[in-house]
Amino acid sequence: MFDPFSPRRSLSLSAILLVAMCALAPGARAQSPAASTDAIRVTLLGTGTPRPFMDRFGPSILVEAGNEKLIFDVGRGAMQRLFQLGVSYGDVTGVLLTHLHSDHTVGLPDLWLTGWLISNRATPLELWGPTGTRKMAEGLQSAYSFDLDIRVRDDKVPAAGGRILAHDIAEQVVFDRGGVKVSAFLVDHGLVRPALGYRVDAGGHSVVLSGDTRYSPNLIAHAKGTDLLIHEVGAASAELLRTDAHIRTIIDHHTTPERAAEVFNEVRPKLAVFSHLVLRGVSAEDALRTTRLTYAGPLEVGEDLMRFHIGEQVTMEMFVPPAGAH
Repeated sequence: MFDPFSPRRSLSLSAILLVAMCALAPGARAQSPAASTDAIRVTLLGTGTPRPFMDRFGPSILVEAGNEKLIFDVGRGAMQRLFQLGVSYGDVTGVLLTHLHSDHTVGLPDLWLTGWLISNRATPLELWGPTGTRKMAEGLQSAYSFDLDIRVRDDKVPAAGGRILAHDIAEQVVFDRGGVKVSAFLVDHGLVRPALGYRVDAGGHSVVLSGDTRYSPNLIAHAKGTDLLIHEVGAASAELLRTDAHIRTIIDHHTTPERAAEVFNEVRPKLAVFSHLVLRGVSAEDALRTTRLTYAGPLEVGEDLMRFHIGEQVTMEMFVPPAGAH
């Protein structure tokens, strides 16, 4: 697995693109971002879990389509990853939450407040999520009321940029504007209800984000034939499953590699990608091997800053921040 933070694996961008091209379906061609004619571009900002690993930040995904720059979930480090990409918070057109577990929301205050401060954003942030999202947003604005006031009075940033326009949503079309349609659908995250997945359609192409879920027939129904399916995965060693009740509960809330293979076989995406890797006592390679026992289609293990271009073909690259970027 390519590790962008390992000096022993400092591949050139062209080499990374070649590796990605070979890993995808026959005939797929990698494109450079500058020459891209993507209908949708997807970048994994964070692929991790509540564990504070340095190589996998908290779960967060940037989806760019048409005039939209949308962030799905805002885990730890999302603001740093966005900054690495050179994407201004001022250009973010919305944030969508799959559920309200802290590892999916803890980066929201940083994204919202730091982003507002450094981008001089002059419009409110629009936020969508399951029931409780509005209440959470109101609480954040109350908790940070001192900062919101002093930044306007002292730093002279536009007051409107510090506001959050939050919406509680269910299974529905979230919006359909400028040729980009975003739909939310219910998934099964055990006792964590409601939990949502999302589908983004643009230019005759689509990406589906599972959010946190066990095997979900509803996800399969909404994802059938999608170009790119980004799906969570959870697995633990046999020893931990036998001896640790808490680990069994965690894994029961997620999709095992065996069941993920069933999902992929039914959805048949052009490319499936594992993200939000909930692994205890097993490696990402172990999860991949297990999935491969019954699924032979295109599949990648997601890494932070992995980027996907969705057009007539789906191609992949590792985004490499410019030398000296800080």
